[in-house]
Amino acid sequence: MIGGVALAITSHFLKPDFSTLNSIFPPKQPNSITQMQPISYPNTKTVDQVDIYHGIEVSDPYRWLEDADSEETKAWVEAQNEVTFAFLESIAAREPLKQRLTELWDYEKYSAPFKEGDRYFYFKNNGLQNQSVLYTLESLDQEPQVLLDPNKLSNDGTVALSGLSIARDGKHLAYGISRSGSDWVEWRVRSILTGEDLADRVEWSKFSGADWTPDHQGFFYSAYDPPESDEALQGINYYQKLYYHRLGTNQNQDLLVYQQPEHKEWGFNGSVSEDGSYLIISVWRGTDPKNLIFVMPIAELAKISQGQSAQVTKLIQEFESEYRFIGNEDTKFWFRTDRDAPRSRLIAIDLNNPNQTQEVIPEAPETLRSVSLINNQFVASYLKDAYTQIKVFSLAGEFEREIELPGIGSAGGFAGKREDAETFYSFTSFTSPPTIYRYDLTTNTSTVFRRPQVDFESDRYETKQVFYGSKDGTRIPMFITHKKGLDLNGQNPTYLYGYGGFGVSLTPSFSISSLVWLEMGGVFAVPNLRGGGEYGEAWHQAGTKLKRQNVFDDFIAAAEWLIRNDYTSSQKMAIGGGSNGGLLVGACMTQRPDLFGAALPAVGVLDMLRFHKFTIGWAWTSDYGSPENPEEFKVLYAYSPLHNLEPDTNYPATMITTADHDDRVVPAHSFKFAAALQANHAGDAPVLIRIETKAGHGAGKPTTKQIEEAADKWAFLTKVLAIDY
Repeated sequence: MIGGVALAITSHFLKPDFSTLNSIFPPKQPNSITQMQPISYPNTKTVDQVDIYHGIEVSDPYRWLEDADSEETKAWVEAQNEVTFAFLESIAAREPLKQRLTELWDYEKYSAPFKEGDRYFYFKNNGLQNQSVLYTLESLDQEPQVLLDPNKLSNDGTVALSGLSIARDGKHLAYGISRSGSDWVEWRVRSILTGEDLADRVEWSKFSGADWTPDHQGFFYSAYDPPESDEALQGINYYQKLYYHRLGTNQNQDLLVYQQPEHKEWGFNGSVSEDGSYLIISVWRGTDPKNLIFVMPIAELAKISQGQSAQVTKLIQEFESEYRFIGNEDTKFWFRTDRDAPRSRLIAIDLNNPNQTQEVIPEAPETLRSVSLINNQFVASYLKDAYTQIKVFSLAGEFEREIELPGIGSAGGFAGKREDAETFYSFTSFTSPPTIYRYDLTTNTSTVFRRPQVDFESDRYETKQVFYGSKDGTRIPMFITHKKGLDLNGQNPTYLYGYGGFGVSLTPSFSISSLVWLEMGGVFAVPNLRGGGEYGEAWHQAGTKLKRQNVFDDFIAAAEWLIRNDYTSSQKMAIGGGSNGGLLVGACMTQRPDLFGAALPAVGVLDMLRFHKFTIGWAWTSDYGSPENPEEFKVLYAYSPLHNLEPDTNYPATMITTADHDDRVVPAHSFKFAAALQANHAGDAPVLIRIETKAGHGAGKPTTKQIEEAADKWAFLTKVLAIDY
């Protein structure tokens, strides 16, 4: 996520004292895995690479693995995969797990519809299609027509749809595609009336959407200068620019709308106001939610096309808070912001008097996550202890009602135009797939639009929310899902999953992979760690930079709570997380190797001293801090998973997962960590790395690859945690 990241590390500066914890949670005793025949790992050469950080020498013996395209690295990848897949293929449960995952995965999946012009649009997956298909229809009782089937863009499903924008007259679709999971996007244009693509192509776009001008003749997008051929995968991304593409022209004729050459880290997201009068430029800097807001009248495009400078109003000029544009009424603009409100509120700012703000919806005890302007009302989505509440307010900010949801879970959608009297939303929980509802704002009624059917007995399972104390006493919520009537005997296999960063909130969500774990008799636990956004920006900041250890402490405390309350034991507990969650797993398994039976770090940020040197990694310093800063370096070095592996240590059984085309968290993180872990590990528990080919950070991954990876993950745990299946 981070833009997609993962981090984990321990240090030679801030080693935690485990002596008192070990009296409560004694070191893990050997289990069946220790009697397994030791694995012969590929020999990984080392080099004499030493870097000096603020006077401290740090060795980096596996630096050569950063070159993903070298023949040596390719041979290493092949050798590691050979060992990993030989181990996985020996597990009897692997094939039955794959079959069960395939059976469960085979159900119709829908997105919430949205409307442009006179047409509705939504995504549908028949069940096992590698990519979901975009459909369109003029009325909800019509037979939907296929508008775009990404499965036809490649033979193996590795070309995915990564963005779309529909012109306001509903006649053209701008859609972005990415190949093999890359963050690089190519924009194309399709006629909705004919279903045919135009000749338009826009390349080297990244971290960008697209939005059409009101005349339907073109769209805004953001892009970087084309990289050198050998820098496309790992080269640093600086100097993003905002462009306008007019239909029927070549990309080299696109208008440069906005750039800031003196600020190489600034990025630009352009969106057009619903009334078509203004371009709102949100200026971002890294993954910090704080942003700037610039406003340009759409009419100024004519000046740019004539080589003149456009009039741009710098409405928000300091990176002091987050501002998300909601809508406008002439020169009055509404924003959701955390300025003077860590849990966010809704304000209004007039272009003619930008120094004054008017509070419309004040900060609430719950966290305001999003606001839509529909039916001349504000529909506000809140998080209450990490589950969704929806409230409706008048344009004056007066509370009108709460929309009743089907239960405690996660609701998303509620998109629409200001005059629309209807909207659509999805509702899901840990054991119920997303059901799509149509909501009538005039009658305050919800009706089911699509309800998927899954071959899973959800009424046999239950989800509860508990609260536990972290190391410093902070109260942390955690969702726990398992079979009803679970015997609290301390021996239930448990999968503890977390993220804890970049303001990302982990709310109840549906996963076929998790269902299979539950059917295996497993407990699925999701704590809402600091660093996330569940309780607003203060909660996020409590897990960043110098306070990063709070995130790991929260996760470790969750594991201890589950053991103390007899859900499981260290021998039966696995921890998992991806991207920034991969860092979480790496840090916790190196800080407390005694506490876990298995670890599954996925596409993780694991080298905290060099993460900022690749692709968009520099942007993560807003959450992690920078190795260039002496004080932040000490903290990074103290938890960096790569740098805190100790010789002759019995680490948990580990399967690292990454992909050879991950251009967000480059695979070198996982490669180096795997090599170092294998070199330092003293026990017989396997420490493996599974390297996916023709895949990236995770977005757009074909269904077939998702099923295979999930089957391998659970098969690995059946073996190392001694689970009968």
